[in-house]
Amino acid sequence: MTELKKQVVNFIDQNKAIFTELSDEIWANPELSLKEYKSAALFEKVLEENGFKVEKNFDNIETAFTGTYGSGHPVIGILGEYDALSGLSQERNALSHTPLVEGGAGHGCGHNMLGTGALAAAFGIKHYLETSGHEGTVIFYGCPGEEGGAAKAFMARDGVWKDLDAALTWHPEDVNEIKTGTNNSTIQILYDFHGVSAHAAGDPEHGRSALDAVELMNTGVQYLREHMTSDCRVHYAITNAGGVSPNVVQDHASVLYMVRAGKVKNCVELLKRVDKIAEGASLMTETSFDRTFIDGTADLVPNFTLEKVLYENFRELGVPTYTEEEFEFAKKLSATCPENPAPGFASKHDDEIREYTEKESQHGTTGINNFLIPLYHSTAFQAGSTDVGDVSWETPTGQIHVAGFVNGAPGHSWQNVSCGGSSIGHKALIHAGKVLACAALDLYEDPDILKEAREEFEKRTASGYVCPIEKDAKPIAL
Repeated sequence: MTELKKQVVNFIDQNKAIFTELSDEIWANPELSLKEYKSAALFEKVLEENGFKVEKNFDNIETAFTGTYGSGHPVIGILGEYDALSGLSQERNALSHTPLVEGGAGHGCGHNMLGTGALAAAFGIKHYLETSGHEGTVIFYGCPGEEGGAAKAFMARDGVWKDLDAALTWHPEDVNEIKTGTNNSTIQILYDFHGVSAHAAGDPEHGRSALDAVELMNTGVQYLREHMTSDCRVHYAITNAGGVSPNVVQDHASVLYMVRAGKVKNCVELLKRVDKIAEGASLMTETSFDRTFIDGTADLVPNFTLEKVLYENFRELGVPTYTEEEFEFAKKLSATCPENPAPGFASKHDDEIREYTEKESQHGTTGINNFLIPLYHSTAFQAGSTDVGDVSWETPTGQIHVAGFVNGAPGHSWQNVSCGGSSIGHKALIHAGKVLACAALDLYEDPDILKEAREEFEKRTASGYVCPIEKDAKPIAL
């Protein structure tokens, strides 16, 4: 490890209380997508107190912000998130589902760790730029609404990411690995149908049922499923069934649709077909409807050049270490999760890596995975969506996963909330900050890496970015 990297690692360690205490504060005050007012204010305060130039209400999104330090190129963006999930309130360090607030929110995806670990990286990079005198800029992006709001995609529509030389981020997981491959694109639309109310028995001929329109739309989409490609998915939720009185013709009903496809351009085309079904349902029932765009995300564009840089720094730094008490807690918590004998994305695609992870995790029985999965490059598809995909269409983007959850922990689970407020979560976020910061140093110090990453990016995005965010749409908190 170079002397400059050692200094950055030591700086993050010396200031780790800033990041872990902030993580705990955000964990204790979970806020849903695009409603992260307290979390955003906490980040902004810490950034301002530590010499970053802060821009609030970034890109006209109330809970988005940036913290900038330095000047000139390279310009490296560090992406942070901090939104929680509904219904996942949970005590920390608990081995059973024990809500703190019945029905309350919780950080089931670990974004309290994600945001603060990314912040640690930004602090480390700032320290490097200050002490080395190297030209360059670091921008910490406070990105709200990843779980439903897609702030990064709205920013991509506005061209925010095009000015970066590269973007780096991370996510808590149950493994230590370099994120590779691609995933679903997705678009969400709310359809509000309007009809005419009437007495369902005494005056039905004058009624026009909005609920009928919703049901006919859903039926139409069922028939669509046979005629879309295998990578596509269509989900829906009836958000308003028109009331609880069956003897009244419902004059208002709503349904929220989520359309997914492997490629964002295909997602946009599939949505057009769903829109036509809504029009048909409206025509059949003589109702009208309002169509409200909610959010959308693009598929992820991998960058093998950045993946290699991230891996080399992760390998050099090693993985977090744990106490006997932490291992014991992790084993007990992992026992409440589905079995996971071969953790990690690469284990699903590479036989040698699967054998390695089975051995290192003792077939998923170690509780927490304290090893780094070998470097694996892929363009393979995996389910799920993230607005990091939209960033990756505008600038070279790299990500890592650090074990902040126990082995086998389901995504969006009480187990993740329990672990994310623990010392295991603290270790994950600090380690992630170190890996990202050290990788960024390589990008500042060696222009050839950024050149190679940019050349790869240009090839992979040659087809052009189809933004899933509609022109006049604004972020909406559901």
